[in-house]
Amino acid sequence: MTIGLVSLGCAKNAVDLQVMAGHLVKAGFTLAPTPDDADAILVNTCAFIASAREEAAAEILRACELKRAGRCRAVVVSGCFAQRYRDRIREVFPDLDAILGIDALDRIVETVQGALGLKSRRRAAAPGVPPGMPTRVFDPPMPALRFTGPAFAYLKIAEGCAHRCAYCAIPAIRGRYRSRKAAAILREAKELLATGVKELNIVAQDPMLYGVDLPASRATGRRPDLVALLRRLDRLPGDFWIRVLYSYPSEITDAFLDWLNTSPHAARYVDVPLQHTDPGVLKAMARGSAVKASLAAADRIRAAVPGVTLRTTVMTGFPGETPEAFARLKADIARMQFDHLGTFAFSPEEGTAAAKMAARPPQKVAERRARAVMAAQKKVWAKRAAALVGKTFRALVVAPGVARLESQAPDVDGVVFLKKTTRRPLPAVGTFAEVKLTAVRGYDFDGVTAPEGVAPGARPTPGGRSGRPAHRYGWAGGFYPACW
Repeated sequence: MTIGLVSLGCAKNAVDLQVMAGHLVKAGFTLAPTPDDADAILVNTCAFIASAREEAAAEILRACELKRAGRCRAVVVSGCFAQRYRDRIREVFPDLDAILGIDALDRIVETVQGALGLKSRRRAAAPGVPPGMPTRVFDPPMPALRFTGPAFAYLKIAEGCAHRCAYCAIPAIRGRYRSRKAAAILREAKELLATGVKELNIVAQDPMLYGVDLPASRATGRRPDLVALLRRLDRLPGDFWIRVLYSYPSEITDAFLDWLNTSPHAARYVDVPLQHTDPGVLKAMARGSAVKASLAAADRIRAAVPGVTLRTTVMTGFPGETPEAFARLKADIARMQFDHLGTFAFSPEEGTAAAKMAARPPQKVAERRARAVMAAQKKVWAKRAAALVGKTFRALVVAPGVARLESQAPDVDGVVFLKKTTRRPLPAVGTFAEVKLTAVRGYDFDGVTAPEGVAPGARPTPGGRSGRPAHRYGWAGGFYPACW
């Protein structure tokens, strides 16, 4: 039996798909190159913002149309969209055979088998999305595939969210913050590195809160925390990067910044989503505790970690964002000079506090402001990118003829396209190489491998790219900006 996979959403959602795919392959299923000719289609969905919900609905509808046309036999839906709309999804999509909640990843085999009629449909149709919020967190050993290629991997260290931002439905979808045990994370990291992975990308809704829900050690009286976990990862053998993604501004500690400076593996890259800088807007967002941290974020991090790359995300059009508040956001962003920046217009989310707030700017105004922010960031990028051409940096080869600098995170930032020369073959995927940047190509670079013995330059800090969907996999996937 063949299974076609469609994955939408953030890297954390992609990890869930990898786990489910591993279970399916272990049970004897074959992954189809595309969903179009598979026996069953699994749509792993996102529901963070309106555009994500629209894409989820479109992909589910497309899968159901393939079923009605006799191109597949069953359609199963999982992920945030299924979790959020568990009571309505079958009414809207009557051709669905099964839905699977976030807590039921390990039930994917019996669910798909039941949908195909290979086992009791009654068992497969049992509530895959029970009432209430998810409570589980999955740890190895578990079968999991990796769709990111041989060079890098996402390492999810926690599930759920401890913040209650007024605009975000993620806590209601994914539940409270739940940290994985450090031993399980280390075991998975060892397994990934043993396969040749050269970059571990640490992901969670807020990695900085890792361990907040775990019991304190009897020996030390201290809870596990992110820096302690990172130090243990540092002790693993090999040459590799550790990149921590998504850092709530008020949770960034001096200890974490010290780790960035002293770790032999740390990618000096901080993704700190500010969302806004106006105190009134941040208070309305329920991020009032982060006002001072947000305003000081760039200066503080750069002072502590020379050569660091900074990325942020901002939201325009939040209720109460006056022209003056937006002007302050633009001024603060211009002052901070983030290396990478993404933006999106506010989307009222059902069940959130922000959905009921008044004084919301018109959607056209919100979108126009978002474009204005990105237009300003484009100028920042152009200046920084031009200054990097002709310099040499260490890069990780992530695909044939494609590499990423330390300053470029997967899926959201640019890449370096390597030009083949007569003197030197292209470096192998999954290796580090010294790369000389030769030209700017949009938000990407062209480059060539540097001659042996050429010393690399300082770590680069190039400009930004919007939170556009990232590359699409052959099995029909794609990533939206992470849910912060």
